[in-house]
Amino acid sequence: MATKLFLLLAICVLPVLVNANNKAFQIVGCVYCDACRAGFETSKSTYIQGARVEIKCFDRSTLKLKYSIGAETDETGTYNIVVEDDHEDQICYATLVSSPIPSCSIVDPRRNKATAILTRSNGAISNLHYTNAMGFLQDTVADGCQELLLKLLQDDE
Repeated sequence: MATKLFLLLAICVLPVLVNANNKAFQIVGCVYCDACRAGFETSKSTYIQGARVEIKCFDRSTLKLKYSIGAETDETGTYNIVVEDDHEDQICYATLVSSPIPSCSIVDPRRNKATAILTRSNGAISNLHYTNAMGFLQDTVADGCQELLLKLLQDDE
């Protein structure tokens, strides 16, 4: 009887204790300039200081914007955004807003947003969450990109 009571108590209380962690979420990611216009990071990519990024959360049913907060990247091209609330059933993304580099300000449509997990209802216990890198395209392809991309293609074979 005591074992069953303990098991029932554990099943009921443990989820409450896990969700009682009300610390803010810390969302970390980076923004780069795609010098080769390859659609992904290469050795020619550079990271952008001062790029504007926003976290946006949308209602899952209506897709209406429910939350938004912005930040700028640091000298390493990294953004660090603190979000106080759990956004439970909302769909949240980190999105590119702008680049301070005129020659690298075209948003790469394939790398313009990244999913941001802002809930504790998924079993994750960490408050630190990383997003995928996002990128801007350089106006002109940098020298050496053709050779670099050919080498990358050969390495895949």
